[in-house]
Amino acid sequence: MSQTADQMELREEDIRKHYASALTMLQGLDHAPRIAKAAAPDPAAERSSGIGMRRTFRTTTPGLVTRQVARPEGVQILARIEGADGSDGLMSPLQAHVANGLRRAIAIALAVGETYADRTGLAEFKRANLAGSLAADKRADFSELLTAEALVTLYTFANATAFLLAAHATEETVDIGDVEEVLSDNAQLALHGVLWELDRDLSAFATTEPRLVATTLAFAEALMSKVAARAAHAARLEPFNGASWRVEADQFTIQGFTPARKARGPALTMTFKQPHEVVGNHIAKYQSLRLAKMLMAYDFTRKLNPFAELGGFIFTFMGDGAPGTGKTTLIQMMAGLIHDYCQVAGYTFRYQNLSTDNIDSYQGKSGQNAKAFINNIIDPGVIGFGTIDDIDTLAGKRGDRQSSAGQLEITAVLMESFAGANTVVRGNCTFGMFSNYPENVDDALRQRAGARFLVDGPQTREDYIDILSLLLGRNHSIPLGEHELFAAQQIQKMVAASFESHNRPHEDGLIRVWERVEKDHGKLDTIARIGTYLKAIQEADQRFTGRAIKNITDAVKVRAMDFELPDEWMENPELFLFKDYDTKKAMISELRRPITVEMVIQEINRYADSEFRYADNSDEAAIANAVRDMGRMEEAKRRYLASKT
Repeated sequence: MSQTADQMELREEDIRKHYASALTMLQGLDHAPRIAKAAAPDPAAERSSGIGMRRTFRTTTPGLVTRQVARPEGVQILARIEGADGSDGLMSPLQAHVANGLRRAIAIALAVGETYADRTGLAEFKRANLAGSLAADKRADFSELLTAEALVTLYTFANATAFLLAAHATEETVDIGDVEEVLSDNAQLALHGVLWELDRDLSAFATTEPRLVATTLAFAEALMSKVAARAAHAARLEPFNGASWRVEADQFTIQGFTPARKARGPALTMTFKQPHEVVGNHIAKYQSLRLAKMLMAYDFTRKLNPFAELGGFIFTFMGDGAPGTGKTTLIQMMAGLIHDYCQVAGYTFRYQNLSTDNIDSYQGKSGQNAKAFINNIIDPGVIGFGTIDDIDTLAGKRGDRQSSAGQLEITAVLMESFAGANTVVRGNCTFGMFSNYPENVDDALRQRAGARFLVDGPQTREDYIDILSLLLGRNHSIPLGEHELFAAQQIQKMVAASFESHNRPHEDGLIRVWERVEKDHGKLDTIARIGTYLKAIQEADQRFTGRAIKNITDAVKVRAMDFELPDEWMENPELFLFKDYDTKKAMISELRRPITVEMVIQEINRYADSEFRYADNSDEAAIANAVRDMGRMEEAKRRYLASKT
């Protein structure tokens, strides 16, 4: 991918001039930990806890003493890497790649730090400080800039390490815990601190070559997370956040505190489904089909989707329905469509599901797993589709005593990622949350679903004939009878009927609100009357907040984009996918429909119906639990009194 107009080149000579310093750090340095605890040295050991497991070497010079005891604070990363497999001989190709990757990552970090210093005036402050001429009133600025440079250098080092070693990752995983020795006095000390901790982690975990790579990658991920969290509250970082650098030799792009990942996706073993194999679920199927094509409009050069800019993109959606109504089939259909479109266009498609396997008993690990899932999908170098199946069991409901700490960590990460202060919707990915019991999902998390897909399965006689025929297959001779197979699955006709059914509410509680507002104010045909209806809904359900209004207006904008991108645009990328951003935006704008009163009313009723349905189910579940608890207490009291007589 070539360099874009808003990127600056990080020149190769500016990186390579730091190779010598980077190699020196890897060969050996002294560091006394200030935050983390150093392991106690073993006086009887041939090496300290800070010295690597070097391959056995015996001098041939008679009488030369080879036994050495180094200081415990000594750091020798190269020695650690050499000893990762515990064997004699030369470095293996993989070990050499890790060593070279770390050296280049340090050099890139130093080059970016140097560029930051030049852009912010820190370089002049350093020279003045060295000469003893730094003015007293500039010392606070000097200190803030040094801290910012340290954070920039640390993040770039971790980011580059993760990027350069990503191709050598295996299924091996290592849990290194938190990174503690993160110092921000200056860039040099900051690097010394994290290299000391990396040395300690390699000593503890890198017992084989796969674990060497896994440990280094886990360290880089943990360091990025720690530094990004600290940078959120640090000053003087605008020049780094607002800039973009490109290392052309590595195809590596640095964009603030955003991880850069190689655009690669795992091979999917999922069984894909065709649209006609999804029986019923007409609106959910229709919106999934459109969303799959919307994703393909993403522009990899601009890193933005015209649909996201025009207001018709679905970033998050909630699919709810009873067990067995087709949620998994819907996922298989949508993933299959995106996969096939990406195959034609040559784009990398990345699909991942966040499951209960990601809940961990270690404090903080569940949140890390959820964040890694989010980062994999939002990677701007890929087309991403992330699903969270059975989200009611995966993400905890705040205030529910049965929610574990791990579940609550996942809830916090998803809430921040889907609609947090730092959430950026580029339009290259979408997240689907699916649940049989959406009423058990935390209210604030559920409201972060911008669209609602009611997955209600087959409903009509025709639907049941279609699904029976589909599942029986062809290994039979039973006549079909008087029925046109799959005619009821013609999406356009059924979707129009489904939308029209929401001209009035479905749920009893919402119907009462609707009838009262219509009686008092007349037909809802103006913004003022529609706003009155919204306020009445809020009075009936306090959870109907401003976020609900945003979700509704987003859904209305999606309806304004209620057109099918032609199939030939997906089959022949030159017609649309490979056009420049402005051309794609203009082509989409020409197809856009005007917003109507009917669209607004239908989307309000669709969204509010789902909230009233969730609330009713939640209340019924709470009442049933309370009744069950009261019955248990009554039975316990009866047995207790009986035992006393």
